[in-house]
Amino acid sequence: MKKIIVIGSANTDMVVKCATLPFPGETVLGGTFFMNAGGKGANQAVAAARLGGEVTFVAKVGNDIFGRQTVADLQKENIDTKFVFTDEQSPSGVALIIVNHEGENCIAVAPGANACLQPADIEKVSLHEAGIILMQLEIPVTTISAVVNKARLNRQRIILNPAPAMLLPDELISGLFLITPNETEVAFLTGITVTDTISASKAAGILLDKDVQNVIITLGRQGAYFKNKEEAFTIPAPTVNAIDTTAAGDTFSGAVTVALTENMNWQKVVQFAVNAAAVSVTRLGAQASVPYRSELGL
Repeated sequence: MKKIIVIGSANTDMVVKCATLPFPGETVLGGTFFMNAGGKGANQAVAAARLGGEVTFVAKVGNDIFGRQTVADLQKENIDTKFVFTDEQSPSGVALIIVNHEGENCIAVAPGANACLQPADIEKVSLHEAGIILMQLEIPVTTISAVVNKARLNRQRIILNPAPAMLLPDELISGLFLITPNETEVAFLTGITVTDTISASKAAGILLDKDVQNVIITLGRQGAYFKNKEEAFTIPAPTVNAIDTTAAGDTFSGAVTVALTENMNWQKVVQFAVNAAAVSVTRLGAQASVPYRSELGL
């Protein structure tokens, strides 16, 4: 087993489950409230750990109850937290999430200390220990670039889950081992609206032309599309009763990372990740929805 280093955000999610998502200016009554550990980085670290990975998490939290609880929860998942830094000036990140009865959601995030994870912090991290480095976009892009540059010098594999959606410079994308956008994110990166296999292939081709080695486009209920210079295929998603899609993409990314450290071929990698994500959408919450390896029958 090769060590996985996940670098990213840690939030506390405050969730309201209600019948419909409100329109601007509308108040929707009758919801159920709960709190859950979240943040794309922490979600992906937990997913990788529960699915069998040896995980170190790199993040920044505030010196508050949310930050202390985040570290304690991660340690319960057997995640190495020695590089979860504390910022004395900023609060821990929080996310406000509304989920409707179909499992669709809308999310507003106050990043807090996540926005303070700087390249200087990365210099304290033993990146050379990683078999794979997994990142997202809820920390500063300058920090992500610093990791990419350092990892390139070490010839390490980098996976970027480009969420939330934003434009990224070509020099950051170039040389990535794997990028895992969904339909919205890939449109930001390529200008292509993905609606089927043909458009997915075209969008993935643009990313490959930018010197990304491998591309997986997640397609929600349709599964996931993979493409590199040697092969291309779609893995359909199993039919499930989706009640909350909050951490589906994070579960997918964590699962892909674990499968790669186990040297699965690409078909098995994507199938493993699709199956894990399908389980997660049948449950409420972010990290609370992430399955364990034993639940996948693998």
